[in-house]
Formats: sequence, C-alpha cells, structure tokens
Amino acid sequence: MSLAHRVSKYNRDRKWRAFLKEISPSPILRVLDIGFSENEYSGTDNYIEKHYPYPNMLTALGIDAPIKFKERYPSVNSVQYNGAKFPFEDKAFDVTWSNAVIEHVGSRDKQLLFLKEIKRVSRRAFFTTPNKYFPVEVHTRTMLLHYLPKIVFDKYLNLIGKTWASGDYMYLLSLNTLKSLLADAGINEYRIVKNRIAGFTMDFFVSCEFS
Repeated sequence: MSLAHRVSKYNRDRKWRAFLKEISPSPILRVLDIGFSENEYSGTDNYIEKHYPYPNMLTALGIDAPIKFKERYPSVNSVQYNGAKFPFEDKAFDVTWSNAVIEHVGSRDKQLLFLKEIKRVSRRAFFTTPNKYFPVEVHTRTMLLHYLPKIVFDKYLNLIGKTWASGDYMYLLSLNTLKSLLADAGINEYRIVKNRIAGFTMDFFVSCEFS
C-alpha cells in the first residue's frame, strides 16, 4: 500500500470513528449516504457500506447507475439521481453521511443546493471535505499550486495531462468558504472538526443538526 493510500485509510478510519461517536447505529435509524462509488479503486471507497452494521437501513445516492454497486452491496437501497434535487420526501432520513462529495458537485450555487437538500431530507448530517489550504491537493497530489485561482490551476492541470481534475470536477473549500456556505444554506447548528496531519488541517468533518 502506498503512503498516500495509508494516509487516506488512516484519515477515513478517523472520520468514521468520529461519525460513530455522534450517532448510535440501530436497526431503526434511517441513514442516507450521498455519493456512492460505482467503481471502487481502493478499500476505502464506499466506506459506510463496508462498515455500517445495518446495511438494510442504508440508502446510497449517486449520479451513476448502481450496477456493480448493487452486486457488492445487495442489502443497501441504491438510488441514481441527476445531481440536483434529491429524490426524497422532506425528513425522509434520520442521518445523512457524505464523505468528500461537496467539493465535486460544482460551483458555489450547486454546493449551496447540495447543503439545502441535505437539510431538507434529514434531521442530522455529517459530511467531510478537503481543506483547500492543505499543502498537498489530495486528488492530484499537487503541491501548493491549488492555492492559485481556479482558472490558473485548471490550466496547469490541463498542461500536465490531468484534465479529468479540471473544470467542474472540484471546487475546493477553505474554512471561511465552508462557513459562508453553511450560513447561506440556513444551517446554524453545526460543529467543524479540523482533521490534522503533521500539524496541517487536511480536511474538515462537519456535524449538523436541523430543527
């Protein structure tokens, strides 16, 4: 296992422990996972499906058709959507979990809709997102250049052949941007935990409660 994968596993394990401290898994708790992976590239993909003790109480939401996903996790209810409004009734879930998805949904307007939909369909939510100002951009393994304006960083990514990471693929969030989004989404009851690696904040773990 590479160093990057070891760090990723350590961090996901840490976030999972934090999640379990916040909730009490039970056979009646309705849980929504936003952002399942149809294709798994490491053992940390679809983490909640691999570890949650009541998979029949899980609903996984994503933009891909869940073909391989259903084969791997037949007890989990899987739903495909168009990336906009969630196809669920208000307060359909007790808890929402989303690991490193909000930075991939699009620019600020789409990130705001994402948070508003989480608030609409659930009573509590837990989501994570990388810190824009961690020295290493975790998707592309780029040092510091992601601090530049997005249009400049995208040009760099296209130049080195990582076009898949440019455009709408990611809009990284700083702590201030994250707080601004939460405020604009009308989310006032929240707690942000800074997950640190070597003294630097690698990502944020956000716990929210909705009235």
